[in-house]
Amino acid sequence: MQPVTLQHVVDSLVGNTLEGSLPFFRPELALCVTIVLLLFVRIFKGGEYIPSFFIALLGSITALILAFPVEGIESWTTMPRQEIFTGMLVYDSLTAFVRIFLLSFVVLFVILSRLTGIADSKDGQDYYVLVLGATLGMCIMASANHMMMLFMGVEMASVPSFVLAGIVKGRQRSSEAALKYVIYGAGTAGVMLYGISLLCGVLGSAHLPTMAASLTDLDIPNLLTSAEGRLTVMVLVLGGLMLGVGLAFKLSAFPFHFWCPDVFEGASAEVDAFLSVASKAAALVLLLRVGAGLGLTTAEMPVADGVDRPAVIAVATGSNATPTHNAVLATQVAESSDATPVGGGPLSPVRRFFVVLVSIIAIVTCTFGNLAAYGQTNIKRMLAYSTIAHAGFMMMAVAAAIALAGRDVVEARTAVSALLLYIALYLFMNLSAFAIIAFLRNEMLSEDIADYAGLIRTSPLTAVMMTAVLVSLIGLPPLAGFWPKLRVLQSLYMAGGPLMTFVLVAAALNTAIALVYYLRVAKTMCIDPEPDTRGAVSLGFLPAAYIFVISVPVLIFGILPGPLADWTDLAVSQLFS
Repeated sequence: MQPVTLQHVVDSLVGNTLEGSLPFFRPELALCVTIVLLLFVRIFKGGEYIPSFFIALLGSITALILAFPVEGIESWTTMPRQEIFTGMLVYDSLTAFVRIFLLSFVVLFVILSRLTGIADSKDGQDYYVLVLGATLGMCIMASANHMMMLFMGVEMASVPSFVLAGIVKGRQRSSEAALKYVIYGAGTAGVMLYGISLLCGVLGSAHLPTMAASLTDLDIPNLLTSAEGRLTVMVLVLGGLMLGVGLAFKLSAFPFHFWCPDVFEGASAEVDAFLSVASKAAALVLLLRVGAGLGLTTAEMPVADGVDRPAVIAVATGSNATPTHNAVLATQVAESSDATPVGGGPLSPVRRFFVVLVSIIAIVTCTFGNLAAYGQTNIKRMLAYSTIAHAGFMMMAVAAAIALAGRDVVEARTAVSALLLYIALYLFMNLSAFAIIAFLRNEMLSEDIADYAGLIRTSPLTAVMMTAVLVSLIGLPPLAGFWPKLRVLQSLYMAGGPLMTFVLVAAALNTAIALVYYLRVAKTMCIDPEPDTRGAVSLGFLPAAYIFVISVPVLIFGILPGPLADWTDLAVSQLFS
């Protein structure tokens, strides 16, 4: 056996990076090259005459093309899970899907920014660098397999977003929004990092699969039978809660949502679209990664046909006579799974903790968002609370997926597929809504709901498209928003148990609650009389065409959801295996 030398280690790392990792990192590399070009083009003489829009658009399209698998989307059904960069990131069909989603959104977003004029010729480079830099961080979030990459991804996505929130110069509300965002973000980042340090310190690793193996070795049910063991579990719970603070901030989940309405009202509508779609999608996938990474090991995953593995909790008793206090306590831990069925195995307490915590936060977040949206008079602030409510609804799918992952792989994949379908259709719904708000702001110089009165008489296409988007956000057929909500409810039903049943009922009730404030905006646009002080509202050909292109899928996928649903099913075909 040859001795391991420094040269051998370096050659191994370089070989692993060049041959085993970089081929799966091409979209992110394309974003990096685009960012460098945007920064350097102004240095050279005549560079100011090269429109930054075209560089950003070309780079985004290139990254999108590179995100598609070389063998085609059908290869997702056989795509193995591969750890890259020595286990820091993971590449699988879920990573590929989220990359395509994020980069598709960025292409549409870059075009929107050009049409609305928020990225002017003077500051365009900075604006697009921030957008692409945040997108790079979100791609890392979606593929994180290590706690440090989790933290880096969140911060890479957050810091550019802080600047984007205040990108509108000379506007006090925009600067105030950015300052609030920075303060909340810095606080939650510190809490999350401390939680990560607690988890990694107890488990001896920051690599998610290794951390799951360490949790398995700890044997949590038996730890609860001793004072020292309960102290260890308490530290793990505290670390998990502190880690959840950072994820809840990115999701604007209750009670870490306070920044969202103020930032959405102060920032431009374009930036609001970016934060509500791309940031939420990446955070939801990261939440799923954390839940599956810490709550499942390969040995615990049930067989694909849905046959459960027996739940066995071993307790050393010394004899088969009268059970000891420790045995009774461990038995009570095992029986508590009846309220929240998550399957058996040594990591079932971890999954149960995750599912209960996420479910409770999801219910409160969804309910609070819908109730708080009622009294809003600013359309962006109302949609901020709408975003909070939808984040809660999508978190329910994550809870259902982790609850099912320890019992039935197929049903767990169905829950994740429902989440991906929700995310994909949410792109068209929210991007359409904020694009319409941005174009109307340029024409009307207002973002108050009352100023939209009678809009259908002067701009019928805009009013009809906005109404269709709002009805889709409610989740009513025959529009696209109906199908993802239905599939999330189906996943909650499959998860079973009293808690998931309660979540199911809460989700259905929140859908009904949302009717009022969405339809109030539609009623203002389509029924209320037009104010005498407002002239004709005309968006122009290109803005109207853009609204039409991104709004029509809301109707098309509402009638024909099959192709997109099949695509999301392919994206999860190798998950949990």
